[in-house]
Amino acid sequence: LPLSINITDFNTKSLFDILMMINRYYLNKEDTMKKEKSTLMIITGLVVGAAAVLLVKYGNPANMGFCIACFLRDTTGALKLHTAPVVQYVRPEIIGLILGAFIMSVCGKEFKVRGGSSPMTRFVLSFFVMVGALMFLGCPLRMILRIAGGDWNAIIGLIGFFCGILGGIVYLKKGFTLKKSVPLGPTEGIAMPAITVVLLVILCAFPALLAFSKEGPGSMHAPLAISLIAGLVVGVLAQRTRLCMVGGLRDAVLFKDFYLLSGFIAIFVAALIGNLALGFFHAGFDKQPIAFNDSLWNFLGMVLVGLGSCLLGGCPLRQVVLSGTGNADSGVAVLGLVVGAAFCHNFALASTPMGPTPNGKIAVVFGIIVTVIIGLMNIRKAKEA
Repeated sequence: LPLSINITDFNTKSLFDILMMINRYYLNKEDTMKKEKSTLMIITGLVVGAAAVLLVKYGNPANMGFCIACFLRDTTGALKLHTAPVVQYVRPEIIGLILGAFIMSVCGKEFKVRGGSSPMTRFVLSFFVMVGALMFLGCPLRMILRIAGGDWNAIIGLIGFFCGILGGIVYLKKGFTLKKSVPLGPTEGIAMPAITVVLLVILCAFPALLAFSKEGPGSMHAPLAISLIAGLVVGVLAQRTRLCMVGGLRDAVLFKDFYLLSGFIAIFVAALIGNLALGFFHAGFDKQPIAFNDSLWNFLGMVLVGLGSCLLGGCPLRQVVLSGTGNADSGVAVLGLVVGAAFCHNFALASTPMGPTPNGKIAVVFGIIVTVIIGLMNIRKAKEA
């Protein structure tokens, strides 16, 4: 203890006074740690928001400096798992996120290989999270960036997202669980970082093996080095702070804990300032970049994202980051997102700037029903346990 306590103290102070001194020390230490964590979270949010705006400045689509759903979709197309010609490009930001999280978890001695927690259920949930995200045309992170760019349609999406999380909280309170993960062999943990390294090598050395969009969002991207560095930095910070939009809203409602949510507030502030400074802010519902103004389907798409992500235990950003830290369950979730993206574009489920497709509407309603059923079934299992 940084206190001068010697034998003479017992002659001049009561035992109670000494115990109070010790108690104050530990309380002050705990308060200092909380302040440091909160400061780092806000810094992380400011960095992510600023990086997103700069990525747009250097070539990424408008209001899409970072979008996990869109970037996984583009990467899926580059691997020719779907053939939509306007959304095919290996996004280095995804590679950077996973490798940054991997490096940070290893350096921080937090790389722990675990998994086996209802893998097929997680796969199905993440599949439908992607269906909802591609109905809305963005993940929760892009939702915030869209609002910061003046796209009021994303406010409707935010309301839907919050409603979906509230539904997930009801399940959590009733005992929803996907069971505990268990320790696994090292190959399970390093699989996702290894895959991203291979993908980076192919992108840099053998690009002819990949598909690249010649027009549309897939043709719009920042230089590879800038995108990769941005992904690495955000991956490191997101792993360190546990940045998660779903967790932020969930914790705010359940525990009145605004630690995680403060990061996304900081993202919004940084992105808003950046958009205003660079002339990227355009307020309104109509003619927003890579968006549509059908409120009902913006709302329902994000209801599905919020509900599915809450049951998964994290938003798409959190799942991608965790997949780089040895979490095989999150690796399965990322694969579910990838397959969902391929399915959406191969079967015309994904929306376009013109609006949602008939197939997409059916898929979102079906996805909400399936997710509700998964929640109910796992509540019963929790009670039995």
